Amino acid sequence: MSKQKIQLSDHFDYSRLIRFVLPCIGTMLFTSIYGIVDGLCVSNFVGKTAFAAVNLIMPVPMLVGTVGFMLGTGGSAIVGITLGEGDNAKADRYFSLFMSTALIAGIVLSVLGMLLLRPVAMMLGAEGEMLDYALRYGRVLMLSLPTFILQNMFQSFFVTAEKPHLGFYFTVGAGCTNIVLDVLLVGILHWSVEGAAIATMLSQVVGGLLPVFYFLNRNNTSRIHLCRPRFEDKVLLNACINGSSELMTNLSMSLVNILYNYQLLRFAGENGVAAYGVIMYACFLFIAVYVGYAFGSAPIVSFHYGAGNRAEVHNLYEKSLRLIAVVAVTLTAASMVIIPYVARFFVGYDPELLALTSRAFRLFALSFVIMGFNVYASSFFTALGDGVTSALISFLRTLVFQIAAVLILPAILGIDGIWLAVTAAELAALAVSAAMFVTKDKVFHYRKA
Repeated sequence: MSKQKIQLSDHFDYSRLIRFVLPCIGTMLFTSIYGIVDGLCVSNFVGKTAFAAVNLIMPVPMLVGTVGFMLGTGGSAIVGITLGEGDNAKADRYFSLFMSTALIAGIVLSVLGMLLLRPVAMMLGAEGEMLDYALRYGRVLMLSLPTFILQNMFQSFFVTAEKPHLGFYFTVGAGCTNIVLDVLLVGILHWSVEGAAIATMLSQVVGGLLPVFYFLNRNNTSRIHLCRPRFEDKVLLNACINGSSELMTNLSMSLVNILYNYQLLRFAGENGVAAYGVIMYACFLFIAVYVGYAFGSAPIVSFHYGAGNRAEVHNLYEKSLRLIAVVAVTLTAASMVIIPYVARFFVGYDPELLALTSRAFRLFALSFVIMGFNVYASSFFTALGDGVTSALISFLRTLVFQIAAVLILPAILGIDGIWLAVTAAELAALAVSAAMFVTKDKVFHYRKA
C-alpha cells in the first residue's frame, strides 16, 4: 500500500500510526504557533497591561466555544462507528446534523456573549485600562464565535474523513492569515488589541468556513460529505453525551484559567496574570502533541470498535501508551531547555516579569510528564462511545483536582503553589485514568487481543 494512502480500516504498526496522526499533531502545533504570535504582538507592541487584559478575557470566548469540541469529538466517534458498521449514508446524515447544530449554537452563543462580556470582565477583576482592553478584544472574538466553533468541530471530522492532512492545510492557511494580519494590524498599523482580535477572527473564517465548501463537494474522495440535515434528537443527545468529556475539558480549562487569573491578581498582581498568559501560550506547544495524538488516533479506535475488530483496538491501545511514555519524557526534558528563551521572547523587556515567568514555567512544565496519559485516556473512552467514563476523567482532572490544588497549595507554598497546581491535579487524575483502564476492560476487552 502506498505511503500516501492510509485508511481507518488498516492494521496500524508504529510507522503507519505515527504517519496518520502527524497531520493532527501538526494542526495543533500550528494552532499554538499562531496563538503565540497573537501574544507576542500584543505584549511587545501594545504593552503588558494589554497583554494581561487579553489573557484575562480570553477564557471567556474559549469557554463558550467548547460546543465545537463537544460536537467534534462526540460526533466524530458516532460517525466513525457508523462507518465501521458500513452505513455511509447514515454517517453523512449524522455529520450534517452535527455541523448544522454547531453553526446554530455559534450564532446564539455569540449574541449572549456580547451581552454578558462587560459584567463578566468586571467580575474577573478587570478595571480601568485593563477593562477597556479586555472589552475591545473580547467583543471582536464574540462576533467570530460561529466560525470558531466550526473550526474546532472540523478538526476531529477531517480525521474521520481520512483527510487529516487537509485539516492541517486548512489550519496552516488560518495560521498564516493570523500571523500576517497580526504583524500588519498590530505591529505596523498599530491597531492595538482590536488588530489582534480582527486577525484571529479572519483566521477563524479560513479554518471554520472554507471546510464547509469542501465537504459540500460530493465529488471529492472524503469518507464523509455534507447533505441535507435531518433532526435526530437521540443521535444529537448521544453525541453531546459522548463528547461531554471534551466539553468538560475545555469548559473546565476556561473556568480554571479564570480562577488562576483571580488568584494571581491576589498574589502577584498584573505581573502574575501576564506570566500565566505566557505559560498558556507557550505550554500548548507541548500539550498540542498529546491533544493532536488523541484527536488523530480516536477515529481509528472508533472505526475498529464499530467493526468488531477487538484485536486492532488492543493493538492501538498498547502502542499508544508506549508512544506517549516516550514522548512525555522527551517533551518534559525539552521544555526545561527552551523555557528561558520562550519567556524572553514574550517579556524580555521587563526583568522582574521575566524572572517570575521563567520560574513559573519550570514548575508548570513538570506536569508534561504525566498529562499525556490522562489526555489519551479521556479520548480513548470517547472513541469507544463511553462518554460517561471519559467525562468523569476530564471532570476530575481539569476541574475538581485543579480547583482544589489552586485553592489549597498557595496557602502552603505561596505563589509557587499556583504553578504546581496543574502537576498535582495531573497526578491525582493519573490514578483515576489507571483505575478506569483496568475496570473498563471488563466491558470493552482492549487489554488483550
